Amino acid sequence: MRTLTLLVTTAVLAADSWVFAQGPNNSPVSDTSLSPVNAQPAQGPGEIVTAAASGMLKELDADRDSYRKNSSKVNDLVQKYLLTHFDTQTAAQAVLGKHWRAATPEQRKRFVDAFYRSLLNSYSSALVDFTSDRLQILPVNVDPNADHATVRTLVKRNDGERVAVNYQMRKVNNDWKAWDVNVAGISYIKSYHDDFGPQIEQQGLDSVIARLENGGGPGPINKTITGGKD
Repeated sequence: MRTLTLLVTTAVLAADSWVFAQGPNNSPVSDTSLSPVNAQPAQGPGEIVTAAASGMLKELDADRDSYRKNSSKVNDLVQKYLLTHFDTQTAAQAVLGKHWRAATPEQRKRFVDAFYRSLLNSYSSALVDFTSDRLQILPVNVDPNADHATVRTLVKRNDGERVAVNYQMRKVNNDWKAWDVNVAGISYIKSYHDDFGPQIEQQGLDSVIARLENGGGPGPINKTITGGKD
């Protein structure tokens, strides 16, 4: 079910120059220097997810047939409402893990760019089928001083089953960005990490970059999210 796959993208543009340290389970360690002391984001994490979904649906419903016929319009919509709220840099670093530290600046940039394009291409095709009745965003309570949060949602599959889709978010430059999505208990970042790791060990990072550039993605998470055929 491709609609569920779409939600994994809520988000993303981060500065290519950032290099974050990592905590347990590949989670990025917060750099509190990025956020002014006592300053509060304009929107909370739950508000960001809600606004992104609402904005997409409003534009889609205005002319859904046009989006089905024009893939470039769909790409623009994904960038406007989804990828602007996803921390691609942090996600890409978490995917590579120890291989990020060994990568050259050129390889890092190529991987981040390819990772971004992979997200864009993967989810644009699902966007035209995204409807409001499939998504329920649960209430979010976040401590004002917190720099990490989880936004929990439920997404209805084609068979009527509701699946948990939870966004892991972090505060960056006083804005909330998603950096991982957990779908039905499976971390999107961990799936990429586990899938690409052995290939990097055997064939090198450039082979994975080429795989992404050619439209390749992680098999396990795609199968779980979609539940097979539409």
